[in-house]
Amino acid sequence: MSFNLATILRETATATPGHAACRTADADVTFAELDALSDRYAAGLAAAGLRPGDKVAVQLPNGVEFLTAYFGILKAGMVMVPMNPLLTEREVEHQMTDSGARLMVTPETFGDAGGDVDGEPTVEIAPVDPDDTAVLIYTSGTTGRPKGAELTHFQLYMNCTISGDAFGVREGDVTLMALPMFHVFGLSGVVNVAVRYGSTMSVVPRFETQAVLNAMHDHRVSVFVGVPAMYHAVVNADLGDRDLSALRIGSSGGAAMPEALMRRFEERFGVVILEGYGMTETASTATLNHGPEARRPLSIGTPVWGVEAKVVGPSGASLPPGPENVGELLIKGHNVTKGYHGDPAATATAEAIRDGWLHTGDLAYKDADGYLYIVDRIKDLIIRGGYNVYPREVEEVLHAHPAVAEAAVVGRPDERLGEEVVAAVSPRPGTTVEPDEIIAFCRERLAAYKYPREVRVLPELPKNASGKILKRELRTP
Repeated sequence: MSFNLATILRETATATPGHAACRTADADVTFAELDALSDRYAAGLAAAGLRPGDKVAVQLPNGVEFLTAYFGILKAGMVMVPMNPLLTEREVEHQMTDSGARLMVTPETFGDAGGDVDGEPTVEIAPVDPDDTAVLIYTSGTTGRPKGAELTHFQLYMNCTISGDAFGVREGDVTLMALPMFHVFGLSGVVNVAVRYGSTMSVVPRFETQAVLNAMHDHRVSVFVGVPAMYHAVVNADLGDRDLSALRIGSSGGAAMPEALMRRFEERFGVVILEGYGMTETASTATLNHGPEARRPLSIGTPVWGVEAKVVGPSGASLPPGPENVGELLIKGHNVTKGYHGDPAATATAEAIRDGWLHTGDLAYKDADGYLYIVDRIKDLIIRGGYNVYPREVEEVLHAHPAVAEAAVVGRPDERLGEEVVAAVSPRPGTTVEPDEIIAFCRERLAAYKYPREVRVLPELPKNASGKILKRELRTP
């Protein structure tokens, strides 16, 4: 049996050749055109001497070139290694060396691979085993050196099929594609879903509020997929005469969405945000709020089809439901990576995957109906004077302050208490934030051991390319 993920493009191009696959500020590209462009790219890779199974690194911004290279690499039976265009030389060297990539595609070299093929070839999609690696994608590196998670053709197909079905994605939808395509959320959660279901991507090279608002207006965006920082930017923006009434649903992931932000966005735009959960190691979506009626605020929902989740204590035993029973979230199913490239120790031993269960490193609990709630990362837990302080609980209070735009809570070493609670906040436009006022606000709403004793006011909190706040930078004085 063979199956290649690129089949989703060929099938959609056959069914709806003239339908727009993506729209940019400059032009539309149809599914038939994207199919032909990626055919040419696949033929060019083969003509350049690359063979099925070879790894091709791609360091391109969001756009038609990225999509062309992605599906061309898959069609040729090769492995895509997506890279952040903002990586330093040292980081690029690590990922190139670790992956063993034979070719690196950049904006300057994009045309080299596909430019030496005469005519407009139609390639046969290379047959591969469903469990062969389609994408080798590196973790974001927020906790250490990135590791390359191997995601298979079958895993990525299942993830986009199940996610798209859960959201009710349809051919007439236009999905905002402002997440980085090189990140698993953008690649699996937007690109693959849109191509699988024949909907259109409204492509923005990178998230810039005005460019995003223009795209949402011009392209009649109906599905907003993003991280909380993106929702924050849009809900606080002046729309001018832009019409965003086509918006029908939102999807949030990548980081926990504050309830106050969720409510503000939903009230302003009249849509429901469905929060989910996933990791690079789970090919994106692992759990989801399955539809507006089933949505529970602050919950990441329940596992998607074919996936199991459990919350375990220190002994490894499953914990009963209830917010008092917080433990590590474990995931098992068809979506869990088959391993870290070149790092069998991290894959097969106690560090990551045991008996098929991925140890996520996230603290969570279940309610009586099986809905999951992320409390925090294990590494972010603050132990102050022997008491556990979960930063997310403090962050929810901070986000409720009318002048706070963004907030993050970290611990800093303290000789007497072990750790002290420190908050970093950025103010909303046109407001000012005083540290003493924030401390007093939290003191009224949190137990004595939980409220922050130190507040740092910053113009903007540090984030990585996918919009996740970098707490490691906040821990540095």
